[in-house]
Amino acid sequence: MTATERLRFLRRRGGDGDAWHAVELARHQDRPYTLDYLNRICDDFVELHGDRAEGDDPAIVAGIGSFRGQTVAFVGHQKGRDLKERTYRNFGMPRPEGYRKAMRVFELADRLAFPVVTLIDTPGAYPGVGAEQRGQSGAIARSQLMMMGLNVPVVACVIGEGSSGGALAIGVADRVLMQQHTIYTVISPEGCAAILWKDAGEAKRAAAALRPTAEACLALGVIDQIVPEPGGGAHRDHGKAAELLADAIAADLEFLDTLPPAERRRLRRQKFERMGAFVE
Repeated sequence: MTATERLRFLRRRGGDGDAWHAVELARHQDRPYTLDYLNRICDDFVELHGDRAEGDDPAIVAGIGSFRGQTVAFVGHQKGRDLKERTYRNFGMPRPEGYRKAMRVFELADRLAFPVVTLIDTPGAYPGVGAEQRGQSGAIARSQLMMMGLNVPVVACVIGEGSSGGALAIGVADRVLMQQHTIYTVISPEGCAAILWKDAGEAKRAAAALRPTAEACLALGVIDQIVPEPGGGAHRDHGKAAELLADAIAADLEFLDTLPPAERRRLRRQKFERMGAFVE
């Protein structure tokens, strides 16, 4: 899709109900999270903790796993099932320690020539004062910069809600995938509504304007592929959803492994440079 075509697409009014339905499915309380997938697609997974500076952040899961016969570094957001776990995981909103932990694993993967797979599912990076004081925005920026320069293959997958810089911090990849019923957007619909209309209750209207669905993101060139889900959504069948996601990841890693590292980096940079639509 050319820049002109993207502008025309953005100017077309979408269905408010369709966009909000995607938001609801992406946030479904029974939807599988990062650890649900890793427990199904990895023969073995060793989680690494801590950023070697401040501490550990449970909102980010990072480690090394055995995936279909090869060693892969995995990094993903992790939410919780009940109130206690959600509080512990900070509702999947990482602090700077989480992104520094992710960068620690990225560096390890690059040094040992392990491909990287990230699983995105967050309402955004934690906006608390303490997180800002410890360098939240800088951690997000450094994570993106490190991912852009990795020599190994990188695949990012949106498995729930991918919102704001909290999502993009681990979303710079050679191939960006979205599961069928997920969303990927610069800000949550509630946050967008609060800014534009001073009313978070206008979230449905904001969702329609943001175009967060997998279909819209594919049309706009933000992602490379939509991964199908079991009928009704991934929350209906975790096992099947994991199988479909694993097949897509495996196919992309196999293809990316055929490219020289310098070519992968060049194409990765080019991919993000050509995103978007603008008028001079």
